[in-house]
Amino acid sequence: CLSCSPPSPRARPRRGPACAASRRRRPWWPSCPRPRPRPAPSRSSPSPRPRHSTPTPSTGSTSSPSSTPPPTPTRSPTPASASPTAEEELAALLERGKERERARRAGHRRLRQRQVKAETEAWARAAEEYRQLEREMLDRHLAPQLPYVKSLFLGWFEPLRDAVARDQDVQRRKRVKHVYAKYLLLLPAEKVAVIVMHKMMGLLMSSKDGCGSVRVVQAAHSIGEAVEREYKVQAFFQKTRRKTRSKTESENDPGLDKEQAKCRKLVKSLVRRRKLTEAQKLVQQEIELEEWGTEAQVKLGTRLIELLLDSAFVQSPADQTPDSSPDFRPAFKHVLRKPIVENGRLKKKHFVIECDPLVHEGFESTARHVEIPYLPMLVPPTKWKGYDKGGHLFLPSYVMRTHGVKDQKEAIKSVPRKQLRKVFEALDILGGTKWRVNRRVHDVVETIWSRGGGIAGLVDKGNIPLPEQPETEDPDEIQKWKWSVKKTKKANRELHAERCDTELKLSVARKMREEDGFYYPHNLDFRGRAYPMHPHLSHLGSDLCRGVLEYAEGRPLGKSGLRWLKIHLANKYGGGIEKLSHESKLTFVEDHLPDIFDSAANPVDGNCWWINAEDPFQCLAACMDLSNALESSSPHGAVSHLPIHQDGSCNGLQHYAALGRDYMGAAAVNLVPGEKPADIYSEIAARVLDVVREDSMKDPATDPSVPLAKVLVDEVDRKLVKQTVMTSVYGVTFIGARQQIMKRLQEKGHITDDKLLYDVSCYATRVTLDALGQMFQSARAIMAWLGDCAKMIASKNQPVRWTSPVGLPVVQPYKKYKNYMIRTSLQCLALRREGDAIATQRQKAAFPPNFVHSLDSSHMMMTAITCKEAGLHFAGVHDSFWVHACDVDKMNQILREQFVELYSMPILENLLEEFQTLFPTVEFPPCPAQGNFDVREVLTSTYFFN
Repeated sequence: CLSCSPPSPRARPRRGPACAASRRRRPWWPSCPRPRPRPAPSRSSPSPRPRHSTPTPSTGSTSSPSSTPPPTPTRSPTPASASPTAEEELAALLERGKERERARRAGHRRLRQRQVKAETEAWARAAEEYRQLEREMLDRHLAPQLPYVKSLFLGWFEPLRDAVARDQDVQRRKRVKHVYAKYLLLLPAEKVAVIVMHKMMGLLMSSKDGCGSVRVVQAAHSIGEAVEREYKVQAFFQKTRRKTRSKTESENDPGLDKEQAKCRKLVKSLVRRRKLTEAQKLVQQEIELEEWGTEAQVKLGTRLIELLLDSAFVQSPADQTPDSSPDFRPAFKHVLRKPIVENGRLKKKHFVIECDPLVHEGFESTARHVEIPYLPMLVPPTKWKGYDKGGHLFLPSYVMRTHGVKDQKEAIKSVPRKQLRKVFEALDILGGTKWRVNRRVHDVVETIWSRGGGIAGLVDKGNIPLPEQPETEDPDEIQKWKWSVKKTKKANRELHAERCDTELKLSVARKMREEDGFYYPHNLDFRGRAYPMHPHLSHLGSDLCRGVLEYAEGRPLGKSGLRWLKIHLANKYGGGIEKLSHESKLTFVEDHLPDIFDSAANPVDGNCWWINAEDPFQCLAACMDLSNALESSSPHGAVSHLPIHQDGSCNGLQHYAALGRDYMGAAAVNLVPGEKPADIYSEIAARVLDVVREDSMKDPATDPSVPLAKVLVDEVDRKLVKQTVMTSVYGVTFIGARQQIMKRLQEKGHITDDKLLYDVSCYATRVTLDALGQMFQSARAIMAWLGDCAKMIASKNQPVRWTSPVGLPVVQPYKKYKNYMIRTSLQCLALRREGDAIATQRQKAAFPPNFVHSLDSSHMMMTAITCKEAGLHFAGVHDSFWVHACDVDKMNQILREQFVELYSMPILENLLEEFQTLFPTVEFPPCPAQGNFDVREVLTSTYFFN
């Protein structure tokens, strides 16, 4: 420092000898008038140590201008007197770190407590809310100002609660009780009433028919299941509290089993330390709550529905004279639906619960008032350790969605935990990714929704007007009008269902908007594909869901990240841009920078360039992220929260090409390096167009398809065949493909005659499937071999089962079901029970797509585990892998290496060997012949995933 620098021969003498300069130790002698504390050493540039020792001056010596200056600080020894200062600074630094860690743990405890309450007290909070509103009404002698549907809930709550309580009293007094009685008595009446109201409204809202109706069987099963779930959660809490309370009393009991006493002591310790999941595990091991079963759930559910029908009423808002009685009518009706034909299938007559039109009208504003028990979690999910051990803290969670199929449940329970290590680890990684609501995009969505929707992929809030009745009496015209009215009403019902779905998604976004972050626990379907357990707003959903979600943790873009952000924006804009090379995409973004800046700054009232994108809200999120980066002082240092997607190119065909080592198929789906991405959909569309043009030139007298070809020739494009090509490897049938193509033709709107539309769709489907068969002969051969093996296994009345490359046991659930009748208080219901006979045709048809799904899920899990080891934040949706922009290059390398590792295994040979081991008496055909494609070419294929 200048005040204590060594005296120069030409300079004015200083008062003290030299002290250490910056980043050096202070000399031990005390004559420096302004000693400075030693700064904390830097990791990158440690303080130099002295190389020589110098004599120690005497304690009483003083310095003078004529005396010889002391040695320079660089040569001074490390003084002991400086150690306390350095130690104090280090101690302070450690203390600050401990404070931060304590604050972090305290925040985590608070979030965990909120999560526990959210999972265990949702229905109780709703019941308390209604009680509070009732008290408010009595105190003020008037109804509170509530939203319409909330007021309906409040009006139904008290009558339904009292009806449930009366029924509970009756069942308690009866000597011979109903089957449902013991289940009805397990929860308080007010909690049962809240569950019934909210579950019924939720089911009616999510009904796809848009009519405000739900099958009685479905509603009864859902309500009974919800009551069972709530009882089990509460039973666990009561059991834990009872055990911990009685611990002191029972310790003095000499007859108490030592093991039981030890278990109770451990439970008490775990609860005290807030390790509730471990406590739950111990309690469940000691007392297993029996499964109620479908029949008990349905009988309880139907009785509660019956009580709801008798208790819930609505009042017509029409003007009434003072002398007239109020127009009250039931809010729900028990109705028999007649047989109808829908999508080419006959729906038999069945009973439904149908809501009154007054209730139906309020659905679109109902979502924010309906209790949603499986919300995203505020803390990381519990790590998976078994079939029912993991996921949510207390809500029942299962690692596989078995839908009651015993074979699947037994298969996953029977394998050793070590075999499922990779599966559990991958699910933990997916569930551990922290998300948050993108508030800027959410604000835009809410603004558009409040203005009526109808743009950017949001459903229009208005209905399609019904066509006016013609004045003519021509029966043909009248019939056409009736058909038009029927189609319009059906379209309006579908719009209504879409509006309810949008409200549910936005309701979750509103609830989670102010959270710093949240998590989605994942589980599997029987093939091994991973899904978020939350049903409404998740990254698995639509463009709206993906647009309003982003990573909670941001990372600096860097040079490569800025490049990938631009490519991602071009991909989300679509319109053919996604088929271009990366360089062309970058050029597209550079050319549209003014539009991008305008979209980010004025998304609603500006030029709205982003609205024309194929994925508008994801495109808008990318515009905002890119605009923030380019407008900052350091674009490469800008922090991005946006997940960047890398999607497989028709991933099912990629797996078939790798299985068969088919070079032609591999080149068509980008397993082979190319200057620009190969587009299989455009190639199939070109082949279809060639065939259609050729057929249109033929003689109509000899070929009946000529008129159809002439109509279709102007309709063929990439979009027409894309869905059919995509689903062909997943076992789409001719009927399914025809429905896909018919829907695309309807969207174009050029063919208005229904019969002509059907005939043209059949013709287009046949030509498309023929073109696929010619182009992917190797894939067809593998599919045929898999189907033959499945048929042989099913002929032995056994389900097809195999083990995926990551160790997951897979069992196909297709059996012939038996119907049986049960008598309930409301009606006789037909339930389905799993039979013993195997559905041979379904086992055969479903095996090829299910096997490929187990392979793509294995690839995703292997990639997730390796990305986690590399420090990447990974999210995945089947064949679409997501990371931060700065990590895309690293993930691209990892996913290619994992694909090569996956197909370095003899997958088909291992499958055949497993079949031969399980069924030694069956003569299976040999594996299909393989081509000469080298899977390692994927490592250098730029557009394999892009």
